[in-house]
Amino acid sequence: MSLTAKFVVTATLTAAITAGLATPAVAATPAVPVATVAPTAPVASSGSTVTEQQWLADVAAAIAPARAYLEQRTAEPTDETPAIVFDIDNTTLATHFHPFTMPGIAPVVELARYAHSRGVAVVFVTARVDFIEPVTRYSLEKAGYTVDELHGRGLGDLFKSVQQYKTDERTEIENEDYTIIASVGNNWTDLNGGHAEQTFKLPDYNGLLS
Repeated sequence: MSLTAKFVVTATLTAAITAGLATPAVAATPAVPVATVAPTAPVASSGSTVTEQQWLADVAAAIAPARAYLEQRTAEPTDETPAIVFDIDNTTLATHFHPFTMPGIAPVVELARYAHSRGVAVVFVTARVDFIEPVTRYSLEKAGYTVDELHGRGLGDLFKSVQQYKTDERTEIENEDYTIIASVGNNWTDLNGGHAEQTFKLPDYNGLLS
């Protein structure tokens, strides 16, 4: 998506939420037992489409190992300050299928709540511009997320690639004395670059859900 297009989408989302169209609804996971879904989500070919039901099933399958990992990783007391980093669009909020209401994605909301209950800071790093931070924070909190930190792109960050920006933000989070034990995103630019002990990739279907 071009920078111009991203600004158009951002402006549209901002106007919609400001007008009071955002709701606390959560995109429900379809009634498919997670254990019966293949652990590797199918990838749609370029230009193809995917239904919301299929996407939610694939998200549930992809995110399932994260809970067991968090349980194991936080089982023993430590002097560390653990954090989990989430992307936002189509990782924590269902912006592709619901661009105006942007509900939370049920299995991801559940994971974030579980992480918080285990003493893990819930941090969001988004390519959204930081001047709409109040709107973004409102959407996340209405969807059921605790927001310990929210990182959006400042003016200088617009000249970086998304990959470099997100890597730099994780580095900054570590410089705040957090240990990033997990990072969750639906694009490789959310995850590549290191500075996270484990990464969990949600489906994007070759960029269909950017």
